[in-house]
Amino acid sequence: MRSGNAQFHRWVLEKISIIIITYNRPDDLLVLCRSIAAQQNLYLLQEVVIVNNQSTSDYTPVTDFIAANPHIPYVYKVAPSNLGVSKGRNYAIQFATAPLLFLIDDDAVFAASGALEGISTAFTKPSERPIAIVSFLVKYYSTGAIQQNVFPHKKFSKYQDIERFAAAYFVGCAHAMRADALAACGGYPTQFFYGMEEYDLSYRTLDAGYSIWYESSVVVLHKESAQGRTPRLEVLQAMWVNKTVVAWHYLPLRYVLTTTMMWSMYYLAKSKGHLRGWLRCWRKVFAIPGMQNREPVSTGTLHYLQKVEARLWY
Repeated sequence: MRSGNAQFHRWVLEKISIIIITYNRPDDLLVLCRSIAAQQNLYLLQEVVIVNNQSTSDYTPVTDFIAANPHIPYVYKVAPSNLGVSKGRNYAIQFATAPLLFLIDDDAVFAASGALEGISTAFTKPSERPIAIVSFLVKYYSTGAIQQNVFPHKKFSKYQDIERFAAAYFVGCAHAMRADALAACGGYPTQFFYGMEEYDLSYRTLDAGYSIWYESSVVVLHKESAQGRTPRLEVLQAMWVNKTVVAWHYLPLRYVLTTTMMWSMYYLAKSKGHLRGWLRCWRKVFAIPGMQNREPVSTGTLHYLQKVEARLWY
């Protein structure tokens, strides 16, 4: 574990690999590729790794754009199967060679042309622990309002206007990480096809002595509707079970109990009383202790989480 006593402050701007996992969004991806090509300070860009997660859509416009822009180091790969989020990211990262990895959703774009410098600069700022991960500001493409459900703090009203703060977790839509820190922490968790993988990796990262930060200096515009998406039942189920798995693995037992109870009620509310799915989830929850080891985070990590006002109850 790295020491958290010294002030870590890097000054050298390091190169970046942009990583995109795409599934059936060729039009959005093409817009994102154009957004990347329009960035300033392209010398900071090591490569753009795009992994097509076995889409059924035609990506010819994207591959044509890549071929027409050889000055942008695009690396386009087709995954061997639909790997989901975490496995897809791990698969893509093997093709990245820069010290900094920036992951962005395929239905997002940069709000300004100075993003590359902003991403790299975020890792040079003061921190009591080495900075491993930085989340950036995500706004709705349609309205310009902050997208609260991908803001890395649950006390949104308190933190929304703060330009930089230490966080308990990162959000998947737009985040950067040090490649060496990710390797040291074991990569994205592969047991989750969808949902809560960021919490799992965040706890491992913090317990390894690193820090996670939020920066508003880089803004990403996300094309998700400002009215939000209505989660499918299987997505709701995955989120409930996965969040309980994460709590069981890393947190004190009191948080395991509150997490699964609160998500149980949330599922019933969002599913409009879908009892079959509710019972199915409870069977999966009761099976967790027999399938998942407990490796609670250290006392020091709990103190860190409390200091940054993490919401641990659910």
